[in-house]
Amino acid sequence: MYQAKIYITLRQSVLDPQGSAVTRSLHAMGYENIKDVRVGRYLVVEVDAAGREAAEEQVHDMCKKLLANPVIEDYTFELVEV
Repeated sequence: MYQAKIYITLRQSVLDPQGSAVTRSLHAMGYENIKDVRVGRYLVVEVDAAGREAAEEQVHDMCKKLLANPVIEDYTFELVEV
């Protein structure tokens, strides 16, 4: 059994209005040294796979087909055996 910690973020070339709103709010709170905020999603998925390679392939496949929009989002993940 493996646990995939998946991070999905907008690509750098895509405008992030939610991140911009958070940046402005932080500046209003006095955190002027904050240069940029990007907002994304974090998912934890448990995968019952025969081996690490099979689990990685399955997570990549899930991200490409459903979890991330490949046109505007990037994803990375960490895989740990549980």
